[in-house]
Amino acid sequence: MSNNIVILSGSPRQNGNTDMLAAAFAEGAESAGKKVTLFRVADMEIAGCRNCNQCFDGKGVCAQTDDAQIILDALKEADAYVLASPIYFFSLSAQIRLAIDRTYALLSSGMPATKSALLITCGADTLSTANGVVTTYQYMCSHSGRVDAGVVIATGLHEPGEIKGRPELKEAMALGRDI
Repeated sequence: MSNNIVILSGSPRQNGNTDMLAAAFAEGAESAGKKVTLFRVADMEIAGCRNCNQCFDGKGVCAQTDDAQIILDALKEADAYVLASPIYFFSLSAQIRLAIDRTYALLSSGMPATKSALLITCGADTLSTANGVVTTYQYMCSHSGRVDAGVVIATGLHEPGEIKGRPELKEAMALGRDI
């Protein structure tokens, strides 16, 4: 069971469908007594990974001094993390990609392989447009040794808040409660 969860929300649209899914997950987790830390990465100053490998000194500390280190510190303590992203051109948002790429630093510090990962994503088109996001997420889990603890995909969403009343919100809440 995961008691300390970090959510990385990668939508540049504040209070949009992705944020609502992440909030539903957080509500479910918190209702079950879990600690949840949510980062809206689009609102943070995060530079791209420079592949300088300074993080491989065994401490998992990145050479760059920006908000990514706050996320890295939280992930070191987390039992599980959630990637919440809209689907942009069949992929994750650029904002969440920056944060994900910077977690490279944690590979050097022995991030436990028993940690769980979850994916929450939504987009305008059909379910098949989520294939790229889901495949990327699955490869990330496999490469880092994380357990895939669940995926929530909501499609057919064009406008902010359109997810209200949709079953995916309940699905995300249940996933948060049960993780």
